[in-house]
Formats: sequence, C-alpha cells, structure tokens
Amino acid sequence: MIGYAFTGSFCTHSESLKVLRRLCELGADVVPIMSENVYSTDTRFGKASDLIDTVETLCNRRVIHTIKDAEPLGPRCPLELLIIAPCTGNTLAKIALGITDTAVCMSAKAHLRENRNLLIALASNDAMSANLRNIGTLLNRKNIFFVPMRQDDIKNKPHSLVADFSLLEESYNAVINNSQPRPLFI
Repeated sequence: MIGYAFTGSFCTHSESLKVLRRLCELGADVVPIMSENVYSTDTRFGKASDLIDTVETLCNRRVIHTIKDAEPLGPRCPLELLIIAPCTGNTLAKIALGITDTAVCMSAKAHLRENRNLLIALASNDAMSANLRNIGTLLNRKNIFFVPMRQDDIKNKPHSLVADFSLLEESYNAVINNSQPRPLFI
C-alpha cells in the first residue's frame, strides 16, 4: 500500500494527478491523503470537491483528511511508501520541525516513526530562502527522499523550486530501492 498526499500548491495538482493516475493504472494500492486546506478550498485551479471525487475514484478509497484518521497510518495501517506530491514549503518546514497539525504532517510522522520511506515532491516559492535550511535538514534524515527539482520561474520567483513531476514515477522506483534520485537539482 502506498500513501499519496496532496498539500496546497494548487497550481501543481494537475501534474500530481497525472502521476497518481499512472500509479493506479499500474495496479498500485493507493491510500489518498489531503491536507485540510486542499480538502476544503476552491481555487482558480479547480474546486475541492472535483479533486476529491477524482482522487477517490482513482484510488477507490475515501480521502484521509483529518489528523485523527491519519494517525493510524504508521503502526496500525503501515504503508510501504508515503508520497507527498505536491509538498508545500509550509508542510516541509513542519515535517522538518516535527509539527503534526495537519493530516499530511501526521501521516508523515506516523509513517516515519515506523522507519519507512517518504518521497517529497516539493513545490515552494521560498525553497531557496526560508526553506533551504529545511531541505538540508530533511536530506540528512534517514528515510526521506526528494523528487528532483528545478527553478520554475527564475525571473519572477527567484527563490522558488518545483519538483519535476515527470520524474516522480522514476523517483518512486529509486526510493523503493533506498536511493535518492540524482541529480537533485536539475
């Protein structure tokens, strides 16, 4: 079983859905997880209810979206791998600091306490400023891996990094073998 979590980088949800769809087509047993904000927020990129319907249909499971429902994902409902795609800078910082105030952060905590691998597809406008320290912290932690990332808009967002979602499936295969995909920054 694989956990697949969405956080609030709403502009990257369509790219993440392509990967989720592919994993489901390949027969992966996927447990969908969403932060409370993703689960309840309509944006210019789409309605929350449409995203929920799409994800639940693909996974053939209800979305986990509360801390209470996410907590068992470690000991009682172990996942082979947890993917957070996209992972915002806010969620990244919380994971680095051990804060568990959302369903996604609780999923990560519960999962990591069982020494299982976590794959992060970062999408953050402050990755090369306020969150650079958190990237470094998590790169040095056991069982945490990143999808290779790039600057997405050097001129208008000089501190931004976004995972290359086209490499997420390849990264998944590397992480299953305990290997950090390289190069990390492309």
